[in-house]
Amino acid sequence: MTDNQIKARVKAVLNGTAADTATSEHPMVVPGGPLHPDHALQVLTLAQRTAEEHVAIAKRQADKIRSDAQAASDQSARDAQVHAHNVRCEADKVLAEARATSEQAARDARLRADDAKHNADQILAAAKDEAAAIVGDAQGHAEQLKLQAQQRYEDSVGSLIAKREALQQQIEALEHFDREYRARLTTFMQGQLRALWVDRPQVGTDLQAPVTGSGGPENASGEEGDAPEQAGDSAAEAGPGEPRDED
Repeated sequence: MTDNQIKARVKAVLNGTAADTATSEHPMVVPGGPLHPDHALQVLTLAQRTAEEHVAIAKRQADKIRSDAQAASDQSARDAQVHAHNVRCEADKVLAEARATSEQAARDARLRADDAKHNADQILAAAKDEAAAIVGDAQGHAEQLKLQAQQRYEDSVGSLIAKREALQQQIEALEHFDREYRARLTTFMQGQLRALWVDRPQVGTDLQAPVTGSGGPENASGEEGDAPEQAGDSAAEAGPGEPRDED
């Protein structure tokens, strides 16, 4: 029974008993007539019944609302649990995928590191071999250069020794020529001095000496004068390195 029905029934009771409720025990009350005690009891009973019905309706509505709320709460809880389960499953899935991706990345990184180490070892070995080859070539080239330098040094020293010996021979020849030249020059100068001394006039001797021919003193002095000149000419003609023996 709704609120409108309850209000209509109360209004009908106040105005008089409805046609469907008029009986011999509860005669219809005509408005404006005197209020019968049974009618008052009927009104009170009806009001009490109406109140009870209203309370029952309110209780049923409250129970329905409570049950609906409980059902909604339970549904919400179930939905929340389902959502939480789905979220947990999704999170576990994402975590598993992330863990798998991380492990795969770690494996890939280890593989790349191993490859890089292997390549580095190969490059290092190749570099060591190349360095050893370069060092060997450099040592061989250095030995060759050393031998060439030693040979050049020996050749240079040998040529210098030969030049030194040649120069020493020239120096000795010049010294020998100098000695001969000095000796001949000394002899020439002494001859010239003797010639000058012979040509010096002497008063006592000129008066007493007889006049002779070609074999006289003048010829003798002339011959003595010519001898130093010839010796000087011979010394002048002798050059360095061509000494002439004295007669």
